[in-house]
Amino acid sequence: MPRKVTSAGESRLALVRRARRMTRILAETYPDAHCELDFGNPLELLVATILSAQCTDKRVNMVTPVLFAKYRSAADYAGADRAELEEIIRSTGFFRAKANSILGMAQAVCDRYGGEVPGKLKDLVTLPGVGRKTANVVLGNAFDVPGITVDTHFQRLTRRFQWTTETDPVKIEHAVGELIPKSQWTDMSHYLIWHGRRICHARKPACGVCPLASLCPSFGEGPTDPEQAAKLVRPGPFS
Repeated sequence: MPRKVTSAGESRLALVRRARRMTRILAETYPDAHCELDFGNPLELLVATILSAQCTDKRVNMVTPVLFAKYRSAADYAGADRAELEEIIRSTGFFRAKANSILGMAQAVCDRYGGEVPGKLKDLVTLPGVGRKTANVVLGNAFDVPGITVDTHFQRLTRRFQWTTETDPVKIEHAVGELIPKSQWTDMSHYLIWHGRRICHARKPACGVCPLASLCPSFGEGPTDPEQAAKLVRPGPFS
């Protein structure tokens, strides 16, 4: 059984080294980690990410083929019939609020950016319905600009790993960004999200089969017996 790691008194250098080693292990564990939302361009990813709020990627990917076929540009979304748009996205939940965000975002993209989704964080976060998490998803996956996606999985894991004690998403983003090289931010986000979906679950993490067990201060929060832990693993995919 792995020895439980404690971060009490851990130096800054030791934390950086541990975080980077954990990231390397996750990279080896999930070599195919990627954004599990289907998209073909920045606009499609932006819309899909808006729809993914309080909804699974799998459900969003069931809705977007029809959506993307009907609305191909920001102008198409801006001029969309609200009732038709709401009906297409209804199954993703909170469809009225999401329709508001999509319509407002599309109009702003047309008005301010000539119909093209901007590729800078400072511009993306000014769009209706677009916060830092959504902006970083788009930057990292559609523009190859390094970004940290602080979703619920990312928040849970970084606290379990004791990479940070922050609870505010923006503060978590900055804290983790200081531990991991910028060039790895997007991939690291995917690794943590995949690990959170598959092994390090919210209620009962599968500690006994976790590749990070020897480096994790929270080892033991879930079953440590490999056979019991293996039953908790969700293999995916989640797209």
